[in-house]
Amino acid sequence: MFAVKEFRAIFTAHVLSMLGSVFADASLAVLVFRQTGSAPLTALVLALGFLPYALSGILLSGVADRYPARRVLVACDLLSAGCVTLMAVPVTPLAVLFVLRFAVSMMSPLFTGTRAASLADILPDDLYVLGRSLVRMVSQGSQIIGYGLGGLALVWLSPRTALLVTVATFLGSALLLRLGTRGRPARASGGGAMMRASIASTRSLLGAPRIRALLLMWWIPPMFFIVAEGTAAPFADAAGAGSAGFGLIMAAMPAGTAAGEVLAGTLLGAAARERIALPLAAGSMLPMAAFAVHPPLPLAVALLLLTGLCAAYTLGMDQWFVHAVPATVRGSAMSLLGAGLMTLQGLGVTAGGAVAAFIPPYAVICGAGAAGTACMFVILRSVRATRTTAPATDAET
Repeated sequence: MFAVKEFRAIFTAHVLSMLGSVFADASLAVLVFRQTGSAPLTALVLALGFLPYALSGILLSGVADRYPARRVLVACDLLSAGCVTLMAVPVTPLAVLFVLRFAVSMMSPLFTGTRAASLADILPDDLYVLGRSLVRMVSQGSQIIGYGLGGLALVWLSPRTALLVTVATFLGSALLLRLGTRGRPARASGGGAMMRASIASTRSLLGAPRIRALLLMWWIPPMFFIVAEGTAAPFADAAGAGSAGFGLIMAAMPAGTAAGEVLAGTLLGAAARERIALPLAAGSMLPMAAFAVHPPLPLAVALLLLTGLCAAYTLGMDQWFVHAVPATVRGSAMSLLGAGLMTLQGLGVTAGGAVAAFIPPYAVICGAGAAGTACMFVILRSVRATRTTAPATDAET
């Protein structure tokens, strides 16, 4: 993959923008809490990283196909840098800060969807699957590193000054994408209102049985996976494990996911990765259901690590999805995929936290695992039923 010059540029830009985004989240949370002392408002500024995804995925996804990919990516980075620059200005009111955070989040699904669609143009066949896997692993690693660096930096820097680091990462990403990738024409042409076209594209994608089944297979497991992370703090507290136990629980599933994708990507060929996708997806949440035994901390960490390992099924899904979606709407499909993924994770962690106020955390995780497994069996029936369905044509989509 790294022998491909354009992938090197996209990968490096991805690392920069991910670190910058996570760094901004940490800085904004501290800034809002210091100014207001309000836990709900602090939670709101973090929730704004999730909430606009659904709106953006429906209303703006068509931009990814209507305009050249490089232009869209660079524009998103520059607009994000501009918004964060205004956040860093000391006189910016708190209300405007929330609006700017919302604007940055609206651009995220468009950016990630356009980048994902571009990888299919840059990396052929199985390299595309491995490239997508590597991008996902970097996203998870960047969260750990970014929050750690953000916490350290905020010891010496004010939150608004720290936001300038995020501005630099967005500008660096824009420069890498502009100079390191080749300009390609837009995937699709057409006139009319952009939002209307985006809504029509979303409706068409969700109306295609194969694409809809694969989207649900992408969306539903993470919605239940994240419940375990959302209840990590009360679980660690109930176990008497403190902050160290909290850290272990939070790191277990991402570590397992990274290990699973590395093992599947290096030890298995494309055909084998597709063969294991459905069985792994079906059993991915069973370790969470095993929380019914109220496991001690070491066993809980092991179960979440195993859940993460099962996420290797995504490598097989990557190839199915790119084959099912016509090239002319690939950017819209990837934007919709990312928007649904983030939105449902936001709903999952919110619901899990609300339920954990009334029942023990281990029971919440167990319930999420059991409910998620039941949902997956229904979804996997649709995936199997549409497996022989030919990819939709451009005219149909």
